[in-house]
Amino acid sequence: MTTPATHATPTTGSGPGSWPGGSLAGRVAVITGATSGIGAATARRLALGGAHVALMGRREHRLDALADELRTVGHGKALPIAVDLTDPEALTRAATAVRAELGPVDLVVANAGTMLGAPFETADTGEWDRMLDVNVRGLIHTGRAFIGDLTAAAENGPADLVHIGSVASHMLYPNWSVYGATKAAVAQLTRNLRAELGPRDVRVHNIEPAVTATELGSDMSDDDMRAALTQMRDSLRPLSAQDIAEAVAFTVAAPANVNIADMAVVSVRYG
Repeated sequence: MTTPATHATPTTGSGPGSWPGGSLAGRVAVITGATSGIGAATARRLALGGAHVALMGRREHRLDALADELRTVGHGKALPIAVDLTDPEALTRAATAVRAELGPVDLVVANAGTMLGAPFETADTGEWDRMLDVNVRGLIHTGRAFIGDLTAAAENGPADLVHIGSVASHMLYPNWSVYGATKAAVAQLTRNLRAELGPRDVRVHNIEPAVTATELGSDMSDDDMRAALTQMRDSLRPLSAQDIAEAVAFTVAAPANVNIADMAVVSVRYG
């Protein structure tokens, strides 16, 4: 068994993504959906800030490649773990592996998600099930797997559960109804967990990106919806995955008594 990563006491920081009284150095972070897009960008940003990172997702070769990259450019350890986030038992085993390699977790970024649009009356209902499994059940099981770590960490410093939601949770997007419903569930879960865990000093955040240039949506079966998404991104000068990673870093580097509860991140042209 390897020696767990050393935890650093948060110190005053003034660099990018940090607040007075808070730092990313020495934190132990879990990022789901780390194989691409927002997840990979967030892992890079946290590692550059000095955090140790556990990378979770399905595509093992991508996780391994990212971990190799972060070991070169980051200041902490990087641990790749291929796992099915919709399998609670697999997540429990993954959490045990993280603790053994990196130590107790104090930061969880539940980012994994899928976005599959189609008109309601013609949609593939299997795609609905997939969104419910990944966007809702996977996110819930991720939080549950690490909740003991977070409540323990909160006794001595910052402890963060970050949900990556979407502005689709509260805005109208025809033909994206079920996707929006899954993100509305994330928003409501976040609010209730904030009330439940806040008294124990665990911060629960919902970061809601608008249109972002990532792989999200590339696996839709509806060709027309895939083309419409591409057109939307082209017309709006969309956010980048790095933009959202910076939002995450800014949020979790706040002083331990400050909770940036909800953050909508939109491009200037989005309005």
